[in-house]
Amino acid sequence: MREDDLATRVVDHYDAVHDDAEIRLEEPYDADGRRGLVDVYVRTRVPERVDHVIELKSDAAVRRATGANEVLRQYRRTERYFYGDDRHAIRPKLSRTVPGVHFLLLFAPTPTCVHHVATHRSLYGSVDVDARVDDVPAARKVAFLTGLDGDPSELGFLSVNADAPFGSPAFINAVPEGSRLADSLRGVDDDLVEF
Repeated sequence: MREDDLATRVVDHYDAVHDDAEIRLEEPYDADGRRGLVDVYVRTRVPERVDHVIELKSDAAVRRATGANEVLRQYRRTERYFYGDDRHAIRPKLSRTVPGVHFLLLFAPTPTCVHHVATHRSLYGSVDVDARVDDVPAARKVAFLTGLDGDPSELGFLSVNADAPFGSPAFINAVPEGSRLADSLRGVDDDLVEF
């Protein structure tokens, strides 16, 4: 799958499940002389503002990268500088009980991406879920996209940096049967993933 296809599915998902979501593709940021782009930026208001800063990785992106460190550097760079740009400023709310920002690194559920994540599972699994943007609580997710072939409202992700690390029994049990991710896991060497 190409990143354009992934972005289309992500946009369709947010359109389907959120009224009046602000969705921007290839959203630029410029903070402290650090410039970059995020693949998809979504701002929802249910009932308060929650941002989703999304990096998508397809086969081509994984092949071009020199390794997981490069992918994670790009992801963490976005976290460091995206909100340093005044256009994206976010303020704390006294009543906030959930993260105001979600930093998502989402991989295509393809054999190439599965092999890449399996090979570097300890690096991706080490990404701490809890984060902050100044005084606003945030969350980090490194995950595979799921539900790409179904209704846009059913698009989801299966995290590899939370309570079910990649390859663990909990992770394997959460993989939707008959999904692209299940097929890709079966296609990867048994010594990397037992599925």
